[in-house]
Amino acid sequence: MMRGFNGISASLLSLAIAQAAMAQGESNAEGESGIADIVVTATRQATNLQDTPIAITAVTADALEERGLQSVADLTSVVPNAQFRRTQGAYGPGVSAFIRGIGQGDTSLGADPAVAYYIDDVYYPILIGSNFDLLDIDHVEVLRGPQGTLFGRNTLAGAVNIVSKQPRFDEASAYLETTVGNYSRIDLRAGFNVPLGDNLALMVSGASQKRTGYMRRLDFVCEMNRRGTPNLIGNVPTFDPLKVNTPNTTVTDCTIGHLGGQDVRAVRGSVAWAPASNIRLTLTADYTQDKSENPADYTLDIDPAKVSAQNRLTFQYYGVEYDRRFLTGDPFATYETWNDPTKAGTVIPGSTYYNGRITRGGYRLNPYGDLVNWGVSGKLAVGLTDDIDLTAIVGYRVMDETHTYAQDGTPLITEHTLSHITEKYGTGEVRLSGKMDWIDWVVGAFYFEAKGRNHAITISPRNSVQRTQNTTYDPVSKAVFANATIRPFGDRLSLVGGLRYSDEKKVVKFSNLVDITPNSADIVFNVTPQDTRLSWKAGVNYELSDNMLFYASAATGYTLPGFNPRPLQPSQATQFAGNDDIAYELGSKIDLFDRRLRINTALFYTDFKTRPVSITGGEILLAPGGGPTAGNQVVIPSPGAPDGVTTCRNRTQAEIDAGVPGYTCVNRSFFVNTPAKVRGFEIEATAEPVDGLLINGAMGYNKFTSPDLVLASRRVNRRQNTPRWQANAGIQYEIQGAPLGGTITPRLDWTYQSSSTTGSLQTTRWNQGPYSLVNARVTYRLRDEGLQIAVGATNLFDKLYYHNFFVYQDNVGDAQVQGQPGAPRQWYVNVQKTF
Repeated sequence: MMRGFNGISASLLSLAIAQAAMAQGESNAEGESGIADIVVTATRQATNLQDTPIAITAVTADALEERGLQSVADLTSVVPNAQFRRTQGAYGPGVSAFIRGIGQGDTSLGADPAVAYYIDDVYYPILIGSNFDLLDIDHVEVLRGPQGTLFGRNTLAGAVNIVSKQPRFDEASAYLETTVGNYSRIDLRAGFNVPLGDNLALMVSGASQKRTGYMRRLDFVCEMNRRGTPNLIGNVPTFDPLKVNTPNTTVTDCTIGHLGGQDVRAVRGSVAWAPASNIRLTLTADYTQDKSENPADYTLDIDPAKVSAQNRLTFQYYGVEYDRRFLTGDPFATYETWNDPTKAGTVIPGSTYYNGRITRGGYRLNPYGDLVNWGVSGKLAVGLTDDIDLTAIVGYRVMDETHTYAQDGTPLITEHTLSHITEKYGTGEVRLSGKMDWIDWVVGAFYFEAKGRNHAITISPRNSVQRTQNTTYDPVSKAVFANATIRPFGDRLSLVGGLRYSDEKKVVKFSNLVDITPNSADIVFNVTPQDTRLSWKAGVNYELSDNMLFYASAATGYTLPGFNPRPLQPSQATQFAGNDDIAYELGSKIDLFDRRLRINTALFYTDFKTRPVSITGGEILLAPGGGPTAGNQVVIPSPGAPDGVTTCRNRTQAEIDAGVPGYTCVNRSFFVNTPAKVRGFEIEATAEPVDGLLINGAMGYNKFTSPDLVLASRRVNRRQNTPRWQANAGIQYEIQGAPLGGTITPRLDWTYQSSSTTGSLQTTRWNQGPYSLVNARVTYRLRDEGLQIAVGATNLFDKLYYHNFFVYQDNVGDAQVQGQPGAPRQWYVNVQKTF
């Protein structure tokens, strides 16, 4: 594969040299045809994308609109070697972010992400609440590889820099946009820009998104009657009494709700003031409320042999077994109710959970989230001289979020979680930068402080426990940094060097209490992960011509030391080292044929020196007195896992006959330091062979290797949720001469990812196979009238695929497998009017 990539690179280099010979002395005049420049701020200075020696994908607002992309989670379809997905299940409303096989899907405040988000230079520190609506943005920059010097903390894999449109002083403008589609979709967007004088302007925009989910929640009793299998109901109560058949009615639709829908409101306002030509102050405020339905979550399998003894007692109380009768057979339907039908105070014989306590049973959770995310920021830019600029940025944000999770897909309960997470933080940065003939430089300082709170209730009949967590997370980060690009021998050759000194800590006060007091299984501890780091970057760049850049670089990245954010009993309170990596990169950025063809490439190698890995397993549940809890499970070494990692399974009949003692088990995360290597490449290409025809494509490959992936006892030797191959392509053509003097632009987009593994170490049964998705859109535009009408479809060929799998059967010895299906085909009509 690498030899093939080297061959491609050699061919491109030969073509580049030939083009350079013809291009010497030429320049592109204003208005000349060709691929447009994109100005980015990835180096903390404004530079042309093609002159920036970083593997970066920059997508403009127009390009996002043409592709129908609306949020950060949609960026996967345009960025090679990147996975951005709305988080699923217990992780709440966020975005899991992976770049070049490195990332983080856990939205907990105790976990530091490997990809950092910046909105107009203001740092966003957590994954939860990070599915930002791309409202009134200018462009999005996705930087691949560690960005430890200029962006700092938690950029182990890369960074996402969202750059918004700015208020304009020269003219008033406004727009109105509406989108309708299936699943009762109604989206509204509107905004305006108003000059309030020669040097003062206001920009305001708002958005509303409303759509019913594509997964149906079914009443189990109703559905069994509808299918003609009432014998499978047992004594399971109906969720909705109106769904019960009577002699005079026949229920044909057992739907009681939906999953996977949207219900979002957002507003943003900016004021810009320029009292002098060299001074600009921008103040921004935004507010988002997201009450979207929980993500679609489908039960793919239930293995009755792995049902815990406590679970079996609960289901048998209702005259049923926890078995495959609770599989709907439809990936877009579930029997989950987020309801515990067992009345508070109920005694189930033999159950240590339903033991008559009035705090257990008889509740109903909401199957939707409630997130409020707002912030204010200010940015001051001052041109001190013609060559030196001062930039100061301050920001304050508040995130307040509640979400629920149910993991079994039945009208009864094995485990429910209710989480309420808040974080308030302030951040500040000051930069001094300069551009001269022989050097471009940036020096600066950064400060970040936050107060996070996590209040969660875990209700787990299968583990005979109910816990309440109240934990605080108070991180502080301070850093100074410097970066320089030096041109000692003229404009063609440049040397890059950067340093960043960081001092970070996170004060954590952890409390996780059982609802029986006193209880030795209560988990209370304080921990302060902290570190000081000197990050560095070094590189060399060479411009073969004005349109051809080649570069080589090495850079470091890191995350803070961590701790187990979800211990289920005192024995699980553990700390572990932070991540630490060095990434090496060779790249090129080439514009050919009078900028009709653009090809950007990168070849990378990442060396993980320190890499703590979380491996899910199990251990014996501690009783209130501190000893083991009796049951029907045994602890065994986890097959395929490193030494010391254990899991649980039910006792065999032979073990029972032999008197092998049985216990009740509880999940546990084991943290193992396992170095790793990542190798791969990316190619991005854009072509405009003739005016009006635009073709774009990208391909990425990464191979993640680590000793923990090649153990002889392990059947799965690839990293979870990281496909090795990704590709995307798009084509559009603007057809002139449409009715009323307009244009018609059809566009087709294709994305592909190769197979990816789940969290299971022992089976490939639940791996996601390779798949392609196709989106289509046709746009009719009347430019002079500012009117645009578009008709489109996503997942045009209705491909069934899954965002993620939770294989409880293998990972924690539970009975079920859960999968989160992606959306089926959806159509929409979009109308825009600008003024």
